[in-house]
Amino acid sequence: MATVDLVMPKMGESIMEATILKWHKKAGDAVKMDETVLEIATDKVDSEVPSTAEGTIEEVLFNVNDVVPIGTVIARIRTGASAATSTAEPASAPAAAAPAPAPEAPRSAAPQPAPSVNGQAATASAGNGRFYSPLVLNIAAQEGVGMQELEAIAGTGNEGRVTKKDILQYVSDKKAGKISAPAAQAAAPASASAPKQELVIPMNQVETSAAPAQYPGNVEIIEMDRMRKLIADHMVRSKHTSPHVTSFTEADVTNLVLWRERAKKEFEKREGTKITFTPLFIEAIVRCIKKFPLINSSVDGNRIIVKKDINIGMATALPSGNLIVPVIKNAEQLNLVGLAKQVNGMADAARNNKLKPEDISDGTFTLTNVGTFGSLMGTPIINQPQVAILAVGAIKKRPVVIETPHGDSIAIRHMMYLSLSYDHRIVDGSLGATFLTAVANELENFDLNRAI
Repeated sequence: MATVDLVMPKMGESIMEATILKWHKKAGDAVKMDETVLEIATDKVDSEVPSTAEGTIEEVLFNVNDVVPIGTVIARIRTGASAATSTAEPASAPAAAAPAPAPEAPRSAAPQPAPSVNGQAATASAGNGRFYSPLVLNIAAQEGVGMQELEAIAGTGNEGRVTKKDILQYVSDKKAGKISAPAAQAAAPASASAPKQELVIPMNQVETSAAPAQYPGNVEIIEMDRMRKLIADHMVRSKHTSPHVTSFTEADVTNLVLWRERAKKEFEKREGTKITFTPLFIEAIVRCIKKFPLINSSVDGNRIIVKKDINIGMATALPSGNLIVPVIKNAEQLNLVGLAKQVNGMADAARNNKLKPEDISDGTFTLTNVGTFGSLMGTPIINQPQVAILAVGAIKKRPVVIETPHGDSIAIRHMMYLSLSYDHRIVDGSLGATFLTAVANELENFDLNRAI
């Protein structure tokens, strides 16, 4: 009989590990090709891992809530074929990868998402070159485990890395009196005469879990769910990474509103999908990105990476109240019908928790509609590693001055505020404001007689 290794698949750009949420199969269970074996989660999306072979689950190597690097064997499947033991990996899963440096210093690329959340796990290394994930460092800091103690822990992870399970077991043994801090420090490779090493962690990597036991007044304590924690971390890291500047403008979108109102029934009947404002906004954004390509870029150290593909992320609210950013890939190659179908398909998949990892990766620019919930305008946070994000507000009827060759007049028009937050490291005010004005002009000059 042959044994096939099931590995943790690669879940998107720069994602180095995933958390096991649920096992659908246990040791001894039969499994078919492509049948779901387990559910996993990253800082971008939850996903199911299918079987890469048909047979019987011989061994499950990790437990629920374990954080596992991509490329790591997570289970073994015994097949009926009489062949030498082989390893079959998904095409997208590379060999076990070591953590790579994040393009922006204080954040895990994320995400994305995103808004991050898109992200790469930030790591810290000790003097002996050993890497520790932020999760391990956070636990060590909270439990008072010094760097010398940390180096003495025998890691069971890839290439001897200390995992969450290792550090928690060490803390448990220490509290139970099975191990003492002096003994652990004595086992460390540092000599007694060497200067004492301290565990130094950037403030934005330390979770504030030491909450007071009591809160004054009449309060309700709500624990953040996993996704909300990831969103919070992604937002904080973005603000630490990019110096945010936000510019504002307003647009008279009367022609756009009147055209959509006139065309929506025929459009849905002919194309089988609704025409919302989002694909119209994306169409205008794509045209302006072509004129100002630096808006469609990212920063890697002292290098600016200008993206030739225009992949537009659209921030989407989930029924839980959380946010996710599906990505319309190669939006510059799609017409309005194609954009409408992509937008509606992604939105439906997001609301039904059917998004795949590739659906939320590789975004180059993000659109968020703060007007969906009635806001006139907003100051959005950049979705790292992008350098700009556009927010559109609610469309409101207002009396405005109309300038004509025959004089000025006051008319009721459909008005909308737009705001652009951008990374001031590479996008100056002149570029940011010019791009934003260009988008507003595209929307204002929408052809009312455009063919459907």
